[in-house]
Amino acid sequence: MTHLFALLQQRGITFRNRIGVSPMCQYSSTDGFANDWHLTHLVSRAIGGAGLVFTEAAAVEPEGRISPNDLGIWSDQHIEALARITQLIHQAGAIAGIQIAHAGRKASCAVPWQGGKPIDETKGGWRPVYAPSAIAFNSENSPIPEALDLSGIERVKTAFVNAAKRSIEAGFQVIEIHAAHGYLFHEFLSPLSNQREDEYGGSFENRIRLLVETASEIRNVVPDRYPIWVRISASDWIENSWDIEQSVELAHKLKALGVDAIDASSGGILNGLGSKIPVGAGYQTAFSDLIRRETGINTAAVGLITSPEQADHIVRTGQADVVLVGREFLRDPYWAARSAKKLGIKDFNYPVQYQRAWL
Repeated sequence: MTHLFALLQQRGITFRNRIGVSPMCQYSSTDGFANDWHLTHLVSRAIGGAGLVFTEAAAVEPEGRISPNDLGIWSDQHIEALARITQLIHQAGAIAGIQIAHAGRKASCAVPWQGGKPIDETKGGWRPVYAPSAIAFNSENSPIPEALDLSGIERVKTAFVNAAKRSIEAGFQVIEIHAAHGYLFHEFLSPLSNQREDEYGGSFENRIRLLVETASEIRNVVPDRYPIWVRISASDWIENSWDIEQSVELAHKLKALGVDAIDASSGGILNGLGSKIPVGAGYQTAFSDLIRRETGINTAAVGLITSPEQADHIVRTGQADVVLVGREFLRDPYWAARSAKKLGIKDFNYPVQYQRAWL
């Protein structure tokens, strides 16, 4: 029976288990460069037993950062520091993945511990903030973004493709396109933020066009042996917006293009206004379950998955192929090893340097 510590094969990559470190922003970069903090943060989770370790969202353009302190992959100069990290993750037995992203109208904000509100040039921010339509994220303090014209859309696609190429050069073996949480691709998907009247707005086919075209171009430049994932917000949690039915149809189309997994998250488009999100243990798992059953694509479950038993149940019951864990890995870099111990996994490969503590 498939379980949390069963191997998973995707294309030419074998994951040693079904536990992944979810992308988690660290807001600790200068000019997009990875540093010792990122190395320690990511590699320690690989040593701790995770099968897949994702970086935080790495911006494909400087203007695509959530904050001035975000990780970046918009320059060839970013490759060297990231390559050192991927090398060490792989030496520890995990697979290194990168999430490539553009924050769209949610860009140029202060880091969370400084309030997280939009900032301008005087505080290290920038203008303009790009989006499908000139609609602010919220009416209180968000700037009205500049709607991308067709040349801007082409530039965004090119930026994502170039970021994927750099990611492969840096040694990453899984590329995840961030199309969730109210960032640029999600802004195009949702009719709440996309009110365009051209071929990138209006109908479902038009609203998914930018993501579909970008995913197709990335698949063409990423070697066939490496998987491509897409993180989506499976629901905006509000009527007449983006929902699970559209997410299932999108997953069908992405699978046909060679996307290997859907990372099913939710929310983020409205800053919580008007939406009722039933936050609780595993509250998003139903999305990964339905997408998996309806399309046959691999899925990853994410969101308040905290116990080994809960994670194992999700995989054993076929609700997802991978469980992505965030907060628990922040609390305990060795959460995967502790889970193996608690679940009675006999053949877990604890680091030889630590075996006396575990066996």
